[in-house]
Amino acid sequence: CNQLSGGQLFPEQGGGGMSILRKYSIGKNVILLFAAAIMLSPFYISFVYSMKTREQITFTGLKFPSEFHLENFSQAVEASNFYVVLKNSVITTVPTVLLLIIICPMAAYVLARNTGKAYNIIYSLFLTALLIPYQSVMLPQYMNLKQAGLLNTYMGAVMVRAAFNISFNILLFTSFVKTVPIELEGAAMIDGAGMMKTFFRIVFPLLKSVLCTAVIINALFSWNDFTITLNILMKEGMKTIPLMLYRFFGEYNVELNLAFAAFTRSRIPILRLYLRLQRYIVEWVMSGAVKG
Repeated sequence: CNQLSGGQLFPEQGGGGMSILRKYSIGKNVILLFAAAIMLSPFYISFVYSMKTREQITFTGLKFPSEFHLENFSQAVEASNFYVVLKNSVITTVPTVLLLIIICPMAAYVLARNTGKAYNIIYSLFLTALLIPYQSVMLPQYMNLKQAGLLNTYMGAVMVRAAFNISFNILLFTSFVKTVPIELEGAAMIDGAGMMKTFFRIVFPLLKSVLCTAVIINALFSWNDFTITLNILMKEGMKTIPLMLYRFFGEYNVELNLAFAAFTRSRIPILRLYLRLQRYIVEWVMSGAVKG
């Protein structure tokens, strides 16, 4: 025991063991640094390209700029009508996220607390919907929106975006609600609370971390959506940021510097939202690890 506690289990291999551990630690750090470089490379590319002229991009590529051309940002704002498309992106993103984080937790609560055959079938249908590509329903969706008068309206864009994200959110919230102890709800119901009151007073506050995760995922999807928006918001004054960025890539002319300048500005709201909610996402991941 003394030899074990003193670390003398294999005394003749002690130095070699430390050497192996040191090499393992160095190798792990190298891999982590390489992975971090890959993850951060888009930020570097966008910064470098947004600070150069078109000629410098052509001849110097990804080389760090020797001088910063900050006028690219003002030119990108003027060329893209940036603040109008920013407003359109906010108008279509915020309601989409609110709809999903209000409706989906309630539906997930019902599906998680009921194990009947009908509820299992409904849950399976939601999961199956994850496999349906948007392109397969694009034409009927367009015809339905046209008949309903929802083409080129913010409401139409919000409804379609929310509809295509419901399945994922049901899966996300149902999995989390199942980890909430049902005994907490039983105590509330004994005190006379109904189903809705039990959900909003007991269960909903416990979903804070997964709600923040859902906010980030849904906001990112809606903010960066291109295909759905392209088929619904076709008027020039209703285009969102992804559609605005597309105008810098013409048939005979590509304004990479202005495109990356506009892209750099457009990602600031989502980046700030992520940084504000990051700690809740970490809490959710860690709580899942502990429960697992």
